[in-house]
Amino acid sequence: MKKILFSCFMSLTFSGVLAGVQTVKSPDGKLAVTVEDNDGRAFYSIVYDGKQMMERSALGLKTNIGDFSNGLSMKDFNEKRIDKTYSMRTTKTSYVHYVANQININYENSDRQKMTVTFNVSDNDVAFRYSFPQQGETATMVVNEEMTSFRLPQNTTTFICPQSDAMVGWKRTKPSYEEEYKPDAAMTEKSRYGEGYTFPCLFHVGNDGWVLVSETGNDGGYVGSHLSDYNVENGYQVTFPMQGEANGWGTSTAAMPLPGATPWRTVTVGNTLKPIVETTIPYDVVEEKYKASEQYGAGRYTWSWLIWQDKSINYNDQKAFIDLAGEMGYEYVLVDNFWDAQIGRDRITELSRYAKGKGVSLMLWYNSNGAENDAPQTPKNCMNTSVSRKREMAWLKSIGVKGIKVDFFAGDKQHTMQLYEDILSDANDFGLQVIFHGCTLPRGWEKMYPNFVSSEAVLASENVYFSDHHARQEGFELTMHPFCRNAVASMDWGGTIMNRRMSRDNNSRHQRYTSDIFEMAASIVNQSAIQCIAIQPNNLTELPQFEKDFLKTVPTQWDETRFIDGYPGKYVVIARRHGDDWYVAGLNGTNEELKLNISVPMSAGTSVDYYTDKKARTGKNADPEAYAIPDGMLSKLKIGKNGTAKVILQPKGGMILK
Repeated sequence: MKKILFSCFMSLTFSGVLAGVQTVKSPDGKLAVTVEDNDGRAFYSIVYDGKQMMERSALGLKTNIGDFSNGLSMKDFNEKRIDKTYSMRTTKTSYVHYVANQININYENSDRQKMTVTFNVSDNDVAFRYSFPQQGETATMVVNEEMTSFRLPQNTTTFICPQSDAMVGWKRTKPSYEEEYKPDAAMTEKSRYGEGYTFPCLFHVGNDGWVLVSETGNDGGYVGSHLSDYNVENGYQVTFPMQGEANGWGTSTAAMPLPGATPWRTVTVGNTLKPIVETTIPYDVVEEKYKASEQYGAGRYTWSWLIWQDKSINYNDQKAFIDLAGEMGYEYVLVDNFWDAQIGRDRITELSRYAKGKGVSLMLWYNSNGAENDAPQTPKNCMNTSVSRKREMAWLKSIGVKGIKVDFFAGDKQHTMQLYEDILSDANDFGLQVIFHGCTLPRGWEKMYPNFVSSEAVLASENVYFSDHHARQEGFELTMHPFCRNAVASMDWGGTIMNRRMSRDNNSRHQRYTSDIFEMAASIVNQSAIQCIAIQPNNLTELPQFEKDFLKTVPTQWDETRFIDGYPGKYVVIARRHGDDWYVAGLNGTNEELKLNISVPMSAGTSVDYYTDKKARTGKNADPEAYAIPDGMLSKLKIGKNGTAKVILQPKGGMILK
């Protein structure tokens, strides 16, 4: 059910302090956005709870038909109240009641061309965008540059991920949102590649609070943007794709028919990290673009490739992982690259039939190419044109495949964003759900496209397999993403890894540095409605029964999410509700034991299952960053009548209350 109400505001909500200045406040009055003119330029600023969270920052665009960043005059404005409810299937909460105060400010430039800037201000979120009517007989517009900036106070530190160079990395497949975050860095520190930073961007405004900047609503009608390096005068500026992306094909500018509107820029603010983790602003301001062709499911999948790699893409190994999924009660098996060459289409049909007999459905991997990078994995040339997609998807539907994972995209240009949308729309026609890898950040897509599940867009679990460095970094990464990457969109991290060694025999190559309980808790902390539980066939005889029992029943759909405690890159405790059941999961990304007093009022006065680690064993000359992985244990924990509990997280360990 959806309900949208618009009404006028009291005079205190919108107040013009002087000509060319307007202020809009959130429903609770704590968040205030001021928009003003100054010498023909438009600016906005944000104050939360009396504290300056965004200093005066630029608004405007430069286009092929006119300059909408200079020579501006504020002509008039109108006010609305937005009050709507909606439901979601694949995100951190199943039901949202969105209430915001909206102002639409109408500008004219020196050529009397018109632009409207819309601000939605809810209790902890700001969303704004630009819209344009048809300008005389001009019915199309190319946006050459966006002047939108974000000027944060000088005491701000950053938790942001650099944008890579174009056409670098393995087989020239970057940018793919797979660089390393750096915590608590100075704004003046230059990005690693000199190309700025990918969304979302998390900022710590000294002792005043937190700010998360991102964008939403991007589709084939615009580019995907990122932020520039910091500039003392302008702060961070919205920046368009690099011209070298996608082998240099396509333009880095954005074109739109008129009337038209840009995607939304979003800013989430709070005194604590709670609004950051719990925000729904990526979905609040977008709408569904088409109806689901069928009732799509959620669940878990097994995936041989993560540990067994390319050689496992054969009929017998995939049959073993289907048996594993059936034993665990999982809904899906992902068959990765080269299945067309190493298994063949006829035997894939047999595998799909075999999987159905086990109550399991297949998902199949595809290369997105055409010719935009050099990734050699097949199947290729199946997803890059409408003709090839529809032919392939009709076959997938005929053999009972339920989803696809499409990999190796090439940046954020508008034609690439259109490819994402085309794949999703065509897949829906054939009842297929979609996961993207080697890809951009999804921007509101869970709501816009009902068959979209999640995207990688993160330095994911495969890197834990690839190198000891990334295995050591797993604790840091998974305690960073709840506050940034996974806060704004579903994230296919790619696997709750239960092997203790990154090898098929579980006895060679480098070790995992996180505990079993950490990995199990990560299956709750990492949010994706179809999630990989990277259990291996050997784990069925190696893992304690209580760990297997938990992994058999862990949900992937959530009705509610609450932030409990944490700090980006160090530790996190999150509570998620599935139906009437609460799961509280904690991850320790550090090498030190953590003792926490947490507030869990939903379980006040009850006794809950407490999954935790035995004390870590360390040797006299042990590597301080490595340790013998502690065994997990299951006990009962009494929650105080006031809803508080004392929990312990071992180094690189975890805990679960259930």
